[in-house]
Amino acid sequence: MLKIGDFNELEVTKETYSGVYFKSELGEILLLKKYVPEGVQIGDTLNVFLYTTKEGILATTLIPKVKVEEVAYLEVKDVNRYGAYLDWGLDKDLFLPYNEQPQKIMRGQKYIVRVYLDKITKRITASTKIHKFIEEEIIDLKEEETVNLLIYEFTDLGVKTIINNKYIGMIYKNDMYQDLKIGDSVIGYVKKIREDKKIDVSIRKTGREGVDESKEIIIDKLKENNNFLPLNDKSSPELIKDMLHMSKKTFKKAIGGLYKERIIELTEEGVRLK
Repeated sequence: MLKIGDFNELEVTKETYSGVYFKSELGEILLLKKYVPEGVQIGDTLNVFLYTTKEGILATTLIPKVKVEEVAYLEVKDVNRYGAYLDWGLDKDLFLPYNEQPQKIMRGQKYIVRVYLDKITKRITASTKIHKFIEEEIIDLKEEETVNLLIYEFTDLGVKTIINNKYIGMIYKNDMYQDLKIGDSVIGYVKKIREDKKIDVSIRKTGREGVDESKEIIIDKLKENNNFLPLNDKSSPELIKDMLHMSKKTFKKAIGGLYKERIIELTEEGVRLK
């Protein structure tokens, strides 16, 4: 079955002056000549992205910035009385209709959008109404699971993120150890799934793996600073966060483990590598 708005493995069945054609259950699909790899012949299989136009479905070997059912941070190239047109890396811009814009869209600005295949028009379309695509009931995630995060919105509590193009998660301020901007894509970890189905995430590994990673960070930092850091369990959370980009709780667990393993010495002045 063809996946519109995604990559498909298709066989070349015809070659013309315009390009090459693929045969599919939806009819012939054209890959324009400028995108045909050198040496391609009838019978060859190509991995192509399928997108929609007024004329029908076209193929391309270009890699778009976003696919159908994904979320991305895209720039507006143009606005007219029908809607906005976004740069998604293809020759044909991505359409964002007015009825999918809860706020006024400005040319040259970037917005978080969700891409979907419109059931009525059969057209690949964007929407800034992110929440109508968010799953809030069935949370198919596990604590400590590695996930993809898109930075979505800053709040008083921290940063809202979109998890795996599907869920909303929160990175709380005390878990923010690097500068983040709206639209940033980062690897994260599920910290906790609450009873109300709210999801806490972190950009640092959680659980045992998180402590092991923090131990490595401390050792590397010690080596960078002549085997000594002026930190101990009485140091302020702010100082620890500034020097090591980790919470005081994680720091204490990590140095406790390193001390038991006899890798470090703990003194009133700080931590020393043996």
